[in-house]
Amino acid sequence: GLGFNIVGGTDQQYIANDSSIYVSRIKKDGAAYLDGRLQEGDKIVAINGKDLKDLRHKDAVELFRNAGCLVSLKIQRRLQPQNGPVGHRGDGESGGLPLAAILVPGLALAATAVWILLRYRQRM
Repeated sequence: GLGFNIVGGTDQQYIANDSSIYVSRIKKDGAAYLDGRLQEGDKIVAINGKDLKDLRHKDAVELFRNAGCLVSLKIQRRLQPQNGPVGHRGDGESGGLPLAAILVPGLALAATAVWILLRYRQRM
C-alpha cells in the first residue's frame, strides 16, 4: 500500500460539515513515512489528478487502492496555530508524492548492499 490511512468522505465526515479526505495515520516504515512529506491531518485534495471532493469513504479508498505504482497527491497542509482553530494554508499544492522516487532508489540501494555483502563474503 501507500503507507497511510485515510478518514472522511460524504458518509463519514471526519470534521463536521466537511466531507474531505484526511490522512489519519502514517504507517511507520511505509512509503509515505519514508518519503516524509505527507503528515497526519493533511487534507488530500486529489490523487493522480482525480479530485476527491464529494466522494463516499469507500469510493476514496478504492481510488487509493487502484492508484498504481506512481502516485501524485495534491494536499493541503493542516497547521496548528498557537491560538485558534486548526486551519489550512494556501492552495495546498504539494508537488505530488511520487512513490517511485522512493521505491526505485530504495531498491537500487538494497541491490547494491546485497552485491557488496556477496562480494565481501567471497573474499573471506
